[in-house]
Amino acid sequence: MSTESINLLSSQSEQLLKLQNIVRQAINEEKSIVEKLLNQPEEVRSVGQKISDKVAQFGGSWNFIISFSVLLFIWIIFNSLIPLIHPFDPYPFILMNLVLSAIAALQAPIIMMSQNRKEEKDRKRSENDYLINLKAELEVRSLHQKIDLLIEEQIKVLFDSQANQLEILKSIEDKLEQQ
Repeated sequence: MSTESINLLSSQSEQLLKLQNIVRQAINEEKSIVEKLLNQPEEVRSVGQKISDKVAQFGGSWNFIISFSVLLFIWIIFNSLIPLIHPFDPYPFILMNLVLSAIAALQAPIIMMSQNRKEEKDRKRSENDYLINLKAELEVRSLHQKIDLLIEEQIKVLFDSQANQLEILKSIEDKLEQQ
């Protein structure tokens, strides 16, 4: 084997070692990100949080709107037509207004608690998205390093082969001049 082929093989083995080091480094950087994504803490909800989620889910649905509208309509009909002697909530429906105000006063903070919990879930989801984007960025960076290394090694090989060609041309020129 000539020295050129030995140099070429050694440069290729060095290039492979550099590529292996880049891959090892990328794997180590990504390992912590993947662990964070896979091992997320389980959400522990208290009884109050579960109730607030159920109330918010029902309070923001068409079932609530329809059933509450039917209940109010029945309340108004019952108090307007049926008990003509002793109506328990006559026309301005003060008791109904009191019940509606109490329901609204209780329902609003419960729905806000549920919304705050959902906001916290959204924040955690955005953190996970950030980690995934970070992982993708590390992959792209690793690919750039690999491509840069390949280009650098190819340029070295090209320069070495050009230097060898120049030496061969010079030796041929010397032989031609001697003749």
